[in-house]
Amino acid sequence: MPGRVSSLQSLGAADGPGVRFVIFLQGCPLRCPYCHNPETWAENGGQTMEAGECLEKIRRARPYLSGGVTLSGGEPLLQAGFALELFQKLKAECFHTALDTSGCLEPPELGALLDVTDLVLLDIKRVNARDCRREFGLSLELPLRLLRRLEERNKPVWIRQVIVPGINDKEDELKDLRKLAGSFSCVKRLELLPFRKLCAPKYAALGLPFPYGDKEELREDRHRELQENYGFIM
Repeated sequence: MPGRVSSLQSLGAADGPGVRFVIFLQGCPLRCPYCHNPETWAENGGQTMEAGECLEKIRRARPYLSGGVTLSGGEPLLQAGFALELFQKLKAECFHTALDTSGCLEPPELGALLDVTDLVLLDIKRVNARDCRREFGLSLELPLRLLRRLEERNKPVWIRQVIVPGINDKEDELKDLRKLAGSFSCVKRLELLPFRKLCAPKYAALGLPFPYGDKEELREDRHRELQENYGFIM
């Protein structure tokens, strides 16, 4: 089955354990105000690739991969059929597979895809349902439903949230996020990711406004403080 691929990263170090091959798929139904990959939004962008083509490229990089393969985006659940075929091929060759998703969709292939997924990187946009709906157009119930499904399957999960100063860095909200993450035994890590504006040139090149262009980046010392106080690694 062909898929629409935005880009490939052969030595990724921030998308799951170890050094990984990261495939960024094209298409996303969300328009997150801090999105780092606006070039992945359009479903008809990128290039068409077969799962077998991706596998060949991953095989060539295998000697350098201490981790495995991560499917990111965009939103990979928008191309769940392609993701399923690729992960089935990868598991047949004993690759570790990670799915990086916002949990915003429930495609019919989801159950089968989770069967061949070793780790889910779940982006919880905001822990408050009203804020999640207002800022991202996303019902918080969707990622929570996926999280409950992963709990039933005892599937390892890393919860991640981008922290933007003045938006979601307040103590009460971070405590609620940690409480939510800690209430699921499948959640092995809570990562607070620092908001950065390195993506601003992408918006300019695409002729798009960067919604959070006027926000401050999260300072390194503040990031360390928040991760130590509210994040966790099991």
